[in-house]
Amino acid sequence: MPDKKRVMKVKSNGFEFTIDPATLESADFLKKSPTLFHLINEHKSVSARLLETDPTHKHIALEIDGERFEVEIKDELDQVLDQLGLSAVSNRHIKEIKAPMPGMVLSVTVTEGQTVVEGDRLLILGAMKMENSILISAPATIKKIRVEAGQAVDKGQVLIDLE
Repeated sequence: MPDKKRVMKVKSNGFEFTIDPATLESADFLKKSPTLFHLINEHKSVSARLLETDPTHKHIALEIDGERFEVEIKDELDQVLDQLGLSAVSNRHIKEIKAPMPGMVLSVTVTEGQTVVEGDRLLILGAMKMENSILISAPATIKKIRVEAGQAVDKGQVLIDLE
């Protein structure tokens, strides 16, 4: 019986299936180059070329026999977050950045119209003798910057509008 805690859910081109540790252990993988792989499983042989990887979102793109496959892998933690409805939060479109605490804007590191990606620093907020970097949690475009360096802000005040 497969270990349910280690079963991974895999989505590829509209199909969803599970892979357990025993299945992975029974497969024979051969890495021919950094992007070329060969797999033998249940007497079937397949060659694959790795096209793209996104480890943060557990997504890869493969080419097998000239066909492209978009693959998303969900481990135990991802599955629990899905069940709790918490994964939907990460897909939400953010419209604005608000001050998490009262403080002083020390610097603004973006400009209006700039495209930012997850993890980019938007501004630095000084509060209680500490500098706090305000980072973006999802890709966006800066629509309007409502504050400037040296300005005092209140908790919850909108600092930046996003598109």
